[in-house]
Amino acid sequence: MPHPTAEHEPFPAGWSHRHLLDLERLSPDEIRLLLDTAARFKEATDGCRKKLSVLAGRTIVNLFFENSTRTRTSFSLAARRLGADVVDFTASGSSLSKGESFIDTAKNLEAMGIDAVVVRHSTPGTPHLLAQHLDVGVINAGDGPHEHPTQGLLDIFSIRERRGDLAGATVGLVGDIAHSRTARSNLWGLVKLGAKVILCGPPTLVSHRWRELGVEVSHDLDAIVPRCDVLNLLRIQFERQNTRPFPSVREYAHLYAMTKDRLKRAKKDLLILAPGPINRGVEVTADVADCPQSLILDQVTNGLAVRMGVLWLTCGPRVATGETAARPAAGRIV
Repeated sequence: MPHPTAEHEPFPAGWSHRHLLDLERLSPDEIRLLLDTAARFKEATDGCRKKLSVLAGRTIVNLFFENSTRTRTSFSLAARRLGADVVDFTASGSSLSKGESFIDTAKNLEAMGIDAVVVRHSTPGTPHLLAQHLDVGVINAGDGPHEHPTQGLLDIFSIRERRGDLAGATVGLVGDIAHSRTARSNLWGLVKLGAKVILCGPPTLVSHRWRELGVEVSHDLDAIVPRCDVLNLLRIQFERQNTRPFPSVREYAHLYAMTKDRLKRAKKDLLILAPGPINRGVEVTADVADCPQSLILDQVTNGLAVRMGVLWLTCGPRVATGETAARPAAGRIV
């Protein structure tokens, strides 16, 4: 793909989707295209700091029905970095409290001339439902425990940026696999790009049935640490659990927290990821969270790059105007 500031920039071949709903249904080449596009935008914006005007005139709505810091702010900044206008919708105080349906609320927003909706909801499949009713781009920012595609992409982007090709890399996803949309998106993306995935956590949170998807399952972190090239440490999602899956947080931390002692037994170039929010002392100790192998803050920066790429691919000029070959002037850094 040419540099995003090229005067006459052809839209990248290989992307034909109006929405980004999940990674499960994307091909390996489509995932690579998303990652490559994010890399171009990170370069063109000097590490996601400068602005482009490639989405000038577009309006993006953040439609969040769950709390969020990183994802919501990241999508807002990514849209503004590309020159788009952003509307942050808050469910509390909206007409939903007066009995208006979720779909009617979304269609009313669409009628105001928006170009894309970024939606987060506690119910799995909500973005897919919106995509059936709206004629604008829909981007899944997390639907319950189902998927969180941009989080999966930014995790994979962060690994690829440091390691290069993911083929043959061993990646451990550690923690609350049962309730983690991040784990599901990571799993689909990593497997399709040739990585070996190990799911690790308590038996109550990591079923052996995951093996049906071609991944390894382990309940012993100490056994897998020396084998892994990457560890992605997932938060325990107590808000999605009906029963406590282990006796105590202290016991969980003893068995599954990434500590300095465990780091000593790992490969010297092991990469540590955590999608956040991190609970220091539960999934990871402070000294590991802040160690040189940690990519936790890199993930936050790369989230901007990934979301710039996703917004451009889903609501850029070709999508809006029906162009199929070249697009008008892409704008310049301002």
